[in-house]
Amino acid sequence: MTETVLLTLLIFVAALLYSTVGHGGASGYLAAMALFNIAPDVMKPTALVLNLFVASVGTIRYARAGYFSWNVFWPFAIASIPAAFLGGYFKLPVQAYKILLGTVLLFAAWRLALKQSNLAPLGQKPVILPLALALGAVIGLLSGLTGVGGGIFLSPVLLFLGWAEVRKTAGISAAFILVNSVAGLLGHWQSVRSLPHELVYWAPAALVGGLFGAELGSRRLTPLTMRRLLAAVLVVAGLKMLLGG
Repeated sequence: MTETVLLTLLIFVAALLYSTVGHGGASGYLAAMALFNIAPDVMKPTALVLNLFVASVGTIRYARAGYFSWNVFWPFAIASIPAAFLGGYFKLPVQAYKILLGTVLLFAAWRLALKQSNLAPLGQKPVILPLALALGAVIGLLSGLTGVGGGIFLSPVLLFLGWAEVRKTAGISAAFILVNSVAGLLGHWQSVRSLPHELVYWAPAALVGGLFGAELGSRRLTPLTMRRLLAAVLVVAGLKMLLGG
């Protein structure tokens, strides 16, 4: 019971912090579950379900605030959805999954510890359609394989290429995470049809955290120091997965 309470608290914190930048928090949930030795078969669909709650809230909040661009969103989404479904359906060997997930968690830690504004070039550039489609497919496949929504990969891409400013990047990422999480979960449901009963505690925690975080993020209140603390947790969990802990 103590572990359930602690994990529920970590999920709330992850949802709160990730949603401030338009992310669903899947890499944070995966990190928390890894720390508590949750089975890999359970981790991926659980993280995707939690993503649905947080990304839905973020999509609505950022869109209402005017931080969304359909022209930037659709090329990534249309390529990523089938790729995420395929990635969700494909079941990696446990060791391969741990290596891939550990790498993703370390990348997520780097992303959280970095100011998004440091990545953004001056001015917004037009989207290059073939490149956006290719990147969307790659991100979608990786999202489905690992159980993340893809926001940790899409956000730096949009900012590095100058296709969206910081707050619009958060809004686009939230919608992207939502569609990828649905696709990945549908694909994964073919091989794993059970979710942990603790989800009745974790889902409300993620939803409440997402509500608070999206409100903060849409008002440009990004808690950088707190996200760096969460990045430290991701580093521990990522190394734990890579080192076979």
